[in-house]
Amino acid sequence: MLLDQDLAQKVIGEALKRGGDFAEIYAERSRSNTLSLEDSRIERSATGLDAGASIRVTRGRAISFVSTDSLEEGSLLEAARLAGDGLAGGGVVMSQLSLIEHPSPHIIEVAPVKVAALDKAAMLLAADEAARGAGSEIVQVSVSFSDDVSEIMIANSEGTLAGEERTRVRLSARAVGSREGIIQTGSDSMGAHRGMELFRDRKPEDVGLVAAQKALTMLDSKPSPSGKMTVIMHRGFGGVLFHEACGHGLEADSIEKGASVFAGRIGEQVASSLVTLVDDGSIPGEWGSNAFDDEGVPTQRTLLIEEGRLAGFMYDGLRARNLGAVSTGNGRRQSFRHPPIPRMTNTFIIAGTSKPEEIIAATRHGFYAKTLSGGQVEPASGDFVFGVSEGYLIENGRVTSPLRGATLIGNGLTALNNIDMVADDFEMHIGVCGKDGQGVPAGSGQPTLRMLDMTVGGTEV
Repeated sequence: MLLDQDLAQKVIGEALKRGGDFAEIYAERSRSNTLSLEDSRIERSATGLDAGASIRVTRGRAISFVSTDSLEEGSLLEAARLAGDGLAGGGVVMSQLSLIEHPSPHIIEVAPVKVAALDKAAMLLAADEAARGAGSEIVQVSVSFSDDVSEIMIANSEGTLAGEERTRVRLSARAVGSREGIIQTGSDSMGAHRGMELFRDRKPEDVGLVAAQKALTMLDSKPSPSGKMTVIMHRGFGGVLFHEACGHGLEADSIEKGASVFAGRIGEQVASSLVTLVDDGSIPGEWGSNAFDDEGVPTQRTLLIEEGRLAGFMYDGLRARNLGAVSTGNGRRQSFRHPPIPRMTNTFIIAGTSKPEEIIAATRHGFYAKTLSGGQVEPASGDFVFGVSEGYLIENGRVTSPLRGATLIGNGLTALNNIDMVADDFEMHIGVCGKDGQGVPAGSGQPTLRMLDMTVGGTEV
């Protein structure tokens, strides 16, 4: 354990002396390594070390939160006193700490620290070479690599004592293609809650090559038409749309504030009967997975929408207590400097029974969104606008011309209800989800699926 159990008990007791009905200590020690490549040269290599802890005390809905960049006893006790002072009055008796036995499902075969920096740099150079080898029209390539190893420990006044080591590895590539004044970009990435053995499954060269191929394909594109269309969303990449347009509205803080279109609708039909949406932070090796959430609650599979009916929400401990529910293991934080809030882990629509080629063949005219770029969402309404970095026209049941400059404009609930075909080719993708100034690793995914009557914004004149 990162902290001695007796010290953790002492710190929590100190935090409760001045009042509060709950106290918690979250301790963390992390090591991160980043490498980046530009113009076929390693431009940046950095290693970061960080350690500290936070004390959180609550009384009802009130929260007092103090962090310290130290794991020394004196600093922890001072932070506990300050946090306790923020909620003077009342008070509860602390339970004896008891270790939660919940083995991590994540097997790390090759720790990142055991791989030399030169070997990591060689991966970036290999991805760069593969991207540039895809065609002479690739004029710029950037590649980045990161690994992060964090040891965390959580203890609270209810007796919880939990901890684990978390290891994540990620590699991303971006390629720029140019032809006769037209510039297009392509990107690809891979990552997991795993060690360097991740690159046995897929090589860095593949990431660079896919990024370049996307850029080259889009150089052949024509301006996208506009209007209401049937949209087919390629597996995996469309998950970010549902993550942003629907997922945040299913987090319990949005429900508590009444700032979600899903509030008060448990049991109602909110999506097509073909849609089952889950959040699962317990999947071994997945990017958004941990053994515990950042409050010491074992992660789990949470059913959010079942065959179109709203089935549940994602709770952290505080919102669960406020709303008379049970935490679903979705209390997450960026680091010890941040309080936990309800966050998605790996959120996805499960596979259906159709074949991807059947969905395309059944579409006389439409838009095929293969890769999405950034987007904007209004959480209270679910209205969204997402850019499409790789899209195609569908004509007479065939994917034909690549299209550029397209955006998808719609509403999360409407999009869910307009899904009429779901394929069996499920895939996950990785990302970093931002919320309330915090970023955490999050997976999103879905099989290929079809949505009727979505507005496509284009640049065709």
